[in-house]
Amino acid sequence: MPLFRLLTVIPLIVLSFASAPEAAAARAGHVKASLVAADTSVQPGKPVTVAIRLQHDAKWHTYWKNPGTGLPTEIKWTLPPGWTAGDIQWPAPLVLKDRAGTVVGNGYEGELFLPITLTAPADATPGTRAGFKAEVDWLECEEVCIPGSADVTLALDLAATAPTPDPMWGKPIRATVAALPRPDPAWDMKAGRNGKTVTLHLSSSEGSAPATPPRGLHFFNADSIIGFDLPQNVSPDGRGGFILTLTAAAEAAGDEKRLVGVLTSESGWNNNPAQRGLPVDVPLGNSLAKVAGSAGRSGSSAASGGGPAALVNSFATTLALAFVGGLILNLMPCVFPVLGIKILGFVNQAGHERSKIVAHGLVFTGGVLLSFWSLAALLAVLRAGGDQLGWGFQLQSPAFIYALSVLLLVFALNMSGVFEFGLRATAVGSDLQSKSGYAGSFFTGVLATVVATPCSAPFLAPALGAALAVSTGESFVIFTVIALGLALPYLLLSIFPQAIKVLPRPGAWMETFKEFMAFPLYATVGFLVWVLAAQTTDEGFLAALFSLVLVAMAVWIYGRWNVPGAKPARARFGLVSLIVVGVLGLWIGWPKSVATAAEASAANSAPAVTWTPWSPEEVARLRAEGRIVYVDFTARWCATCQTNKKLVFGSDEVLRTFAERKIATLRADWTSKDPRITAELASYQRSAVPFNVIWVPGQTEPVILPELLTPGTVLDAIRQIPAVERAALPTLSFQLPTKP
Repeated sequence: MPLFRLLTVIPLIVLSFASAPEAAAARAGHVKASLVAADTSVQPGKPVTVAIRLQHDAKWHTYWKNPGTGLPTEIKWTLPPGWTAGDIQWPAPLVLKDRAGTVVGNGYEGELFLPITLTAPADATPGTRAGFKAEVDWLECEEVCIPGSADVTLALDLAATAPTPDPMWGKPIRATVAALPRPDPAWDMKAGRNGKTVTLHLSSSEGSAPATPPRGLHFFNADSIIGFDLPQNVSPDGRGGFILTLTAAAEAAGDEKRLVGVLTSESGWNNNPAQRGLPVDVPLGNSLAKVAGSAGRSGSSAASGGGPAALVNSFATTLALAFVGGLILNLMPCVFPVLGIKILGFVNQAGHERSKIVAHGLVFTGGVLLSFWSLAALLAVLRAGGDQLGWGFQLQSPAFIYALSVLLLVFALNMSGVFEFGLRATAVGSDLQSKSGYAGSFFTGVLATVVATPCSAPFLAPALGAALAVSTGESFVIFTVIALGLALPYLLLSIFPQAIKVLPRPGAWMETFKEFMAFPLYATVGFLVWVLAAQTTDEGFLAALFSLVLVAMAVWIYGRWNVPGAKPARARFGLVSLIVVGVLGLWIGWPKSVATAAEASAANSAPAVTWTPWSPEEVARLRAEGRIVYVDFTARWCATCQTNKKLVFGSDEVLRTFAERKIATLRADWTSKDPRITAELASYQRSAVPFNVIWVPGQTEPVILPELLTPGTVLDAIRQIPAVERAALPTLSFQLPTKP
């Protein structure tokens, strides 16, 4: 009886395989490949989804379309006449790491389906069978990498009726297709670049609140603009979105027009945890139109709203500060003394008729609003042109940070009384304000902002900085609130003229108050300089600091020699000195680029030197490997050290020699006290830096270099070192497979 049952079941098993798609699997090394289909048949003229199924052994991986290192999986098709094959539909990749935790590429592990759409010809005959063959090539890696290849086959029936899902492969293939990267309407994206820094801004779409915020964001670039193995900084933008600060690859051309890739999230997209990838394909300008995030070193971006408002995260707080800033303008020495006089002028012109007095106050307010709106409109026009030029994301631009620092420093020095700002403009404004009637009231409002109150410039400058770093709409709101703060006392006094009696008398307190208000500007300059320190080299940052000193000296000379009533020759000397010293300061301090080792390497057409922190243990380890070891004992406060660094490690020949000889470079930074560095220096009877030594394989004592280095000094010392045997150096394993 059991034998009879077995004989009856065998034909059913054979028939089931005959009616199902064929899937021939092939193994090469540590990855098994097969070709499978989502459906059991296909209709003439219709598409069918098939997939290359890769089964990876534990700890082995293959690569995505942009592998980082390695090679992407490729397919070469042999199809029946009239059939067409689409491209691979790549699932969202993973970050691949070796056992040491070093990023080695972008790819996949475990079981993987790579979907492809095949389309049958319209004249295909139902009832026939189509056979497909594909040659699949991949690179499989663990600690070593092995090129893998397999020929896989598949057969599908052509049917006149709609196909049914394959019982084995239909579900996993459809699940893979459903989880492919696709847009999420809850999110918008913008991208910009500044030098080697690329920023991707993920913002919540208007009217669409995502149910689940993304977590563990990582961007996979499709065309090698972004360094795949470089850190990615993710920070909230304060409005429900996120800022990803990325670093361009050393080989990136720098003129790419779009940022293309996949943004992955551990929590998924479209409220679907299985859909890990969000496609990215956005214009890549020089910078972005919004700023948000945080500032810091090692690739961190700087921003939190813009300008002085970068210290706050709430737009409502920014508006409150803007309103207070507008009110404070009325306490400036060039405004407060005429406040009461102007209101009395309103009263005299209106003949004590309350409605006309209020009308004068409203007209004045209209003049203030119009002047601020004009400035906001000008910025909107600049921004419209700037979008095409990559305008925006200014707080990640070293040039913008530096320029804003200089501007605020100049205005702070003006408020401290170092020099007077706009004396002639004040006189012109006073003449225009003296006009009677509503025109006079209107011009008073305009010139209170633009001409007659030039001492308001130190407050308008931060507002300008904030307006450049937010959206156009927010910029208009900020300027409107400042205008209302400036106009409010005039409007209230026009409604209640008798309140003039309670105003304090003008006096020396106003000058004291103005000088006191310079210190918030100095604090803002300090914050901006801190941001700039994260965006440039040590040498560039030092140059920026010296340039600020020269700018301060330039305006001091101007204020000292170009005083009211000064003789023409003295005034001209002050003006010429301002221009000469000021231009010199700007020339010294203007950021040349965002300094990174990769960018320096690209600029010099030579490899960059990567410095490892010094320790006796690291020296011993490298010497045991037979490496030449160069140790630089240095400190930031050591001027000679900085000169050595610039002369020697800015030399293309030195950099190439270090790369060719595979010289390990260690840096002992003595900027802060370090007992181990102190003890190491003492062992050589040294108590100061710079101090540079070269450890030569096979020698017990290092070669000691002179304090003041030149490229020739270092190169001569290296040329005297015998060539290191290559067998002593670490190598990468790469194994070729044998054909079966």
